[in-house]
Amino acid sequence: MNATTATTRATEIVLPGVVEPDGLHVRVRDLPAPGEGQVVLRMEATGVCFAEQQMRLGKYYDQPPFPFVPGYDVVGTVVAAGPGVDRDLRGHRFAVVTKVGAWASHLIVEAGDLVPVPDGVDAAAAETVAVNGVTAWQMLYRTAKVKRGDTIVVLGANGGVGSTLVQLARHAGIKVIGTASARNLDAIRELGAIPVDYRDPNMYARIRELAPEGVDAVFDHVGGPALKESWKLLRRGGALVNYGSAATKDEPGNAMLPVLKLFGQLMVWNLLPNGKRAGFYNFWAGKRFRLNTFRTRLRDDLVQVLNLVESGAVTPQIAARIPLPEAAAALTLAESRTVVGKVIIVPER
Repeated sequence: MNATTATTRATEIVLPGVVEPDGLHVRVRDLPAPGEGQVVLRMEATGVCFAEQQMRLGKYYDQPPFPFVPGYDVVGTVVAAGPGVDRDLRGHRFAVVTKVGAWASHLIVEAGDLVPVPDGVDAAAAETVAVNGVTAWQMLYRTAKVKRGDTIVVLGANGGVGSTLVQLARHAGIKVIGTASARNLDAIRELGAIPVDYRDPNMYARIRELAPEGVDAVFDHVGGPALKESWKLLRRGGALVNYGSAATKDEPGNAMLPVLKLFGQLMVWNLLPNGKRAGFYNFWAGKRFRLNTFRTRLRDDLVQVLNLVESGAVTPQIAARIPLPEAAAALTLAESRTVVGKVIIVPER
C-alpha cells in the first residue's frame, strides 16, 4: 500500500450559476492529497452530456448547489494514491463516472469507482462510451430486455447515447429505426439504422409504416406531450424506456415538475392490462443503498462496451475534441444539436 501526501495543481471549469455557456469560469487551485481509498486522476478526456446542459439551467435533478465543477464522466491516468490504495494503480488509465467534477485537469475520485480502460482504446473513444455506453447497454439489456430479431425505435439516434444504442442493437441483430434532423440522417443510416426525420410532422406515422405490427422497444429522451406517441408505437409485450425530458429543458419553474409528471404518466401506463411496459431509466438507481452492487454492475457493463470498442464492433462517435479552457465552446457546440455523437473535452494544448 502507498500513501501520497503531495498536492496537485488543478485547472477546473466552474459553473457559477444559471448562466450562458460563456459564463463558465476557469480557476486554478491546489488539490489536497487524496484521502483513504482515493486517487488523483490526471484527465485525458472528459465530455459534455445532456446532464451538464440541464445543470447549466439549474434543472438537473439532484445537482449540487452553485457554484460547482461539472463533468459527468472522465478517462484519465492515476498519478497519486491515498492510504489503503494499491500503488500499482498509478500510471494506469481508468474511466470513472463522477456526476460532477470531471471538467478539470486533475481530480480526486474513489478508487472503488475506477474501471480499467483497455490499452488499445483511445482515451477520447473510451470517454465517449463511459456514461453513454453504460446507459445504452443497461437500457437495452437490463430494462427493455431486447433480443435478436426485435425492432426498436431510438429517438435522437445521432446523440451520444442514441448513436451508441444504435450500434449496440445492430451488433446484437436488432432492427433499429432512428430519428434525427435531416442533416444527420445519412450519419445514422451509416450506423445501421433506418432514418426518420424528427422534424417531419408525420414522424410517428412514418415509423408505424416501417413497423406496422408495432415495435419491441422505444428509447425516448424527449418526454413531453409526444411521449404518448412513443407509447402507441409499442406492440404487446413492448417496453417504453424514457430517460430524460429534453422537451421541457427550457421551461421555467421547478425542475422536478416535468420529472414528476413523467413518473406519474409512466406509472399509469405500466398498470394498464395491455401487456406493455413503461419505465424511467435512472443511471444512479441503487447506488445509495447498494453501493457495491451498483459499482459491480456499472463496471461489468462498461467493460462489455469497452471490449466492443476495442474489437471494432462499436465505433465511438466523437463530435469534436475541445481543450479544457475552451469548455464554453464545447458546451455551446453540444447544445447546438448539430453534431453526431459526443463533444469531448481534452487537456489544454
